[in-house]
Amino acid sequence: MPDPVSAPPYSILNPASPRTELQGLCALAVMAKAPRPGKVKTRLAPPLTLEQSAALNVCFLRDTTANIAQVQGGVGVLCYTPVGDEAAFTGIAPPGFSLIPQRGDGFGERLHLAATDLFACGFGSVCLIDSDSPTLPHTALQQAVNALSEPGDRVVLGGSHDGGYYLIGLKQPHVAPFERITWSTEFVFAETLERCAEADLNVVPLPTWYDVDDGATLQVLAAELLDGARPHFATVAGYDAPHSRVFLADLASAGEVSWRPANVTSAQ
Repeated sequence: MPDPVSAPPYSILNPASPRTELQGLCALAVMAKAPRPGKVKTRLAPPLTLEQSAALNVCFLRDTTANIAQVQGGVGVLCYTPVGDEAAFTGIAPPGFSLIPQRGDGFGERLHLAATDLFACGFGSVCLIDSDSPTLPHTALQQAVNALSEPGDRVVLGGSHDGGYYLIGLKQPHVAPFERITWSTEFVFAETLERCAEADLNVVPLPTWYDVDDGATLQVLAAELLDGARPHFATVAGYDAPHSRVFLADLASAGEVSWRPANVTSAQ
């Protein structure tokens, strides 16, 4: 990671001060917690320690933001929590990223208010992206931005294999997709589709991918990055995620973790 002392700080977006240069651009906003041990990716401990889990979370953020930085028509943003811990992100994302604080109580409210604030900043469309999918296919990100650039209102939704979603994209700050959702369950994706249908919102689906949030999905990630074994449900190739790959390889080389075979098929 770049030295936080020498790395330039990211600008903080202010919804009360919209920027005209953002018109027509899509905010690719990663919903991120400050990567502090015991505060992020705690379900990865074990097999990792809390310190290793936080360090891997930094790798996830670095890979996700590097992937985003290559998307045409998109602008990278870290939508972060908690307020006051901005320095924890210094040097993690590429130049050109901005910060915007999360607000609200429940997860659905935080997502809706994040989209609302980003639209108020001047963006023409918004994608909210999880920080748990470091190999998220670049083609899926570009597909989302392209779909949101087309005329007419729509929602873009990238479903996760566990029943949640890794990305939701909007052209307007609709609240319906975030209401009456049983968050952190296998029903999130299906219920979001239901809320969109009730609001007469057309949904553009993205390829199914996965979140790394426990030991089993960490094994899937290790198989993908270290063995080139594509997840069995994947229809497209994932992003290489070099920071996460090196971190996992170093753990295995040091004998700290043994990566067991996961439910995968070899990439073609």
